[in-house]
Amino acid sequence: MADESAEGVRHGVLGHLPPWPRKALNNSVIAMEQAYRQRKGLPLLTDADIEALKTGQPMPWEAGGTPAPAGASTAPTAAPAAPTAAPAAPVVPAGPVSTVAAATGGNGNISEEVAKWVAQGKKWSKSAIAAEQARRNRKGLPALTEAEITALLGEPSAAAPAPAPVAAAAATPAARPPASAVAASAAASVARAGESTKYVGTPAVGTSRAAAAGGVAAVGPEDSEVNRGRRRMVWASVAAFLTAWFLAFFRFFLPRTLFEPATSFKIGYPEEYGLGVDTKWQQKYRIWVDRTPDRLFVIYARCTHLGCTPDWKPSENKFKCPCHGSGYDSEGINFEGPAPRPMDRAHVERAPDGQILVDVSKLYQWPKGQPSQFNDDGAYLSVS
Repeated sequence: MADESAEGVRHGVLGHLPPWPRKALNNSVIAMEQAYRQRKGLPLLTDADIEALKTGQPMPWEAGGTPAPAGASTAPTAAPAAPTAAPAAPVVPAGPVSTVAAATGGNGNISEEVAKWVAQGKKWSKSAIAAEQARRNRKGLPALTEAEITALLGEPSAAAPAPAPVAAAAATPAARPPASAVAASAAASVARAGESTKYVGTPAVGTSRAAAAGGVAAVGPEDSEVNRGRRRMVWASVAAFLTAWFLAFFRFFLPRTLFEPATSFKIGYPEEYGLGVDTKWQQKYRIWVDRTPDRLFVIYARCTHLGCTPDWKPSENKFKCPCHGSGYDSEGINFEGPAPRPMDRAHVERAPDGQILVDVSKLYQWPKGQPSQFNDDGAYLSVS
């Protein structure tokens, strides 16, 4: 009965895997399944099972819908029941004698279960051995011996004492060593297994620790030139964003200034202007150049009513404000509309090079009911 039970445990188990047919699975899903099987004491997936799941092919024991042959999984199974009869004869491994002997180095001090695993020809990893030791510790089973660990790892074995009967490895509960001795042996074996045994237990599913505990390598992005270029581009974008943000933050504390055009500028030589009104500087400087037979002056193009810019009407020989209808003659003197006084005149003088220098920051006015400033020095240039 014990042999039949062991054989039933070693058949293929789907666990949480979807039944065939199914799509190819990634490393994360396979690691989750391995961790689940480890927690539940189910047979772990073999390397052949993992490769089949990655490629979307049926696992070896799934081909044809038949169960897996005995020993198809690398996971440990329940220890065989203790024999009730007298001490049994040494167990002959299921595989070829030469294979087991080579793997164990001629040492027969291994259990029947471990001998069958060795006969399958698959080398165990340190992580898988640590998982088996932890399982045996939880179940109260004897821990793997040094000879069994060496055989599973496929390492050459040193000379060992005379082989003991295999039945001793499967002793009855009464003949088992104390629990403290089992725990100490398991702890020593786990420590011998290496760094990856730190994560044996129930690591978070989907993490690299779960993958390592399940015997599956955690695969990250390939360190290729394309991926390095992408990472550089991402970090450059982050740096540019932070730089722009800091510049905008510090710009908030800087004073806001308004840049206006110069108030003093040159407009050419007096000989370039004929009699009458010249409007070529209206858009740029908001002035008109007005020349009479004996004078040249500059009118500032701003209505004295509400500050609109009047239009020059050559056909009517007057300035007309489009806002409220104020009218001015060719010299800027108001004669109609709500304008209270004539338009202002800018300061003019000759520059050292002979050109006309205009300064609109200084204006000459003719206030209503007061003397005119249009005859002051600087309000005009004398021309002949």
